[in-house]
Amino acid sequence: MSRPAGSLPRAALGQALLLALLGALALWLLALHVRGMAWHDPGRVRWAWAAAALLAWLVFVGVTWRTRRRAARADRAALAGADAGARDAVVVAYASQTGFAEQLARRTVQSLQAAGVPVRGAALGELDAAALAALPRVLFVASTTGEGDAPDGAAGFARRCLSAPAALGGLRYGLLALGDRDYADFCGFGRRLHDWLQRSGAQALFDPVEVDNGDAGALRHWQHHLALLSGASELPDWRRPDYRRWRLVERRQLNPGTLGGAAFHLALQPLDGELAWQAGDIAEVGPRHDGASVTAWLAAAGADGGAVVDDGECRVPLAELLARSHLPPPEEARGLDAAALAARLQPLPHREYSIASVPADGALHLLVRRMRRADGTPGLGSGWLTAGAPPGAEIALRIRANPNFRPPANDVPLILIGNGTGMAGLRALLRARIAAGAARHWLLFGERQAAHDFYYHEEIEAWRRAGRIERLDLAWSRDGGGRVYVQHLLARAADELRRWIDAGAAIRVCGSLDGMAPGVDAALREALGAEAVERLRAQGRYRRDVY
Repeated sequence: MSRPAGSLPRAALGQALLLALLGALALWLLALHVRGMAWHDPGRVRWAWAAAALLAWLVFVGVTWRTRRRAARADRAALAGADAGARDAVVVAYASQTGFAEQLARRTVQSLQAAGVPVRGAALGELDAAALAALPRVLFVASTTGEGDAPDGAAGFARRCLSAPAALGGLRYGLLALGDRDYADFCGFGRRLHDWLQRSGAQALFDPVEVDNGDAGALRHWQHHLALLSGASELPDWRRPDYRRWRLVERRQLNPGTLGGAAFHLALQPLDGELAWQAGDIAEVGPRHDGASVTAWLAAAGADGGAVVDDGECRVPLAELLARSHLPPPEEARGLDAAALAARLQPLPHREYSIASVPADGALHLLVRRMRRADGTPGLGSGWLTAGAPPGAEIALRIRANPNFRPPANDVPLILIGNGTGMAGLRALLRARIAAGAARHWLLFGERQAAHDFYYHEEIEAWRRAGRIERLDLAWSRDGGGRVYVQHLLARAADELRRWIDAGAAIRVCGSLDGMAPGVDAALREALGAEAVERLRAQGRYRRDVY
């Protein structure tokens, strides 16, 4: 555990005290036995054996030291990356106490390298504000030690930099903060680092990802952001997925005639468990290639889809494994037997979607827009859910808890702001709060056209008529009269916003990270002041689920 700046490290102090106690104990035991000790020559044979044992031990220690030193050099080289000289390289800066943050930083570097992104790693302690100001993008992987302290290697950085804002207006960053909720100041150093970056004018690429004691779900969320950052939507998961089996029981388009992408309401029910999640949680879906795509690939590769292969857990037909794996170029698979081909396949990564319902609804609801790749083909996850999976199809899905986006206490007014398919997360919060008897809700929602893109409009209008939504502001950017977005509506209602905040209101934002989320944040800061917004964030009253 580390220390506040300028004091002796707590871990070092504890180790020194322990060594002193052990030394005192050793001296006491020696005093008890020294009088009974007498020298006896063990003889040449025993001296030889002792010398051989000592030599063997020294050789072992030397080999171990050299092996570990080489491994450490290799790790540092891998972390530094092959693109260290690229001016636009992403820098992965880590602050590690036990080595876990450094390990995650290394995995981050390797994932971005695999996607073709110029990247290099660096210890946070080797950087300062001037170095950060010269960098375009930095991903921080920061652990916390003790009660909110920086790791030993980053203590100097914390002392030099975090006491006052710097000029970092050109820096864009992401943050993976590691901590343990058993400590009062959970992710304390990571949060201090984030606050300092915000005060210094740096722009967040996405909201900080906080990890409680190595939580696998939070680490998957970090990988999700890496995929978006790299532009390679198929970065493999770091751990083998552990999906549950769900059934697609309903799919209908909510916006026929839209100027944008088709958006679908989906309903799923579990095949091997109960409905269990909370409003604000995330559904992670394991996508698949549709049957026609797999059949076409098998024909091009000349492979037998019926051949039984090992997928790491059980024996399955090759076609089944291909459906949930990256499809390599068919020419690379020609001439390989089924087992060799299976060994080369990498599983498809998960896709994340905000859950739009609560368990009392009897099904898990999603609101999914069909995305398009550059060549016009449907996106992998959205294409599978909105077109590839036939009604009744089995869907691989797991739920990731998202405690930072839970609804506030029932008696607290709630301002909900979102756009597009961000309506999903807002709908779940509304359903949970209304079921609990809450009524003070202010919903601000934006999309393209009122006639086509007002998702769940009948339900929302019914809540408004019943007094469950106190205020409803809608922004339609393609209905004429100029491009109006939710941040514009929020700025126009600044006086009302201040009244709601003074009454104790919380804010939840769900939707697009580009455009909407920073625009809303700027409107909040203009109306309330930057310090007030940071207080709301620290108090948990201002939370976002943006993507």
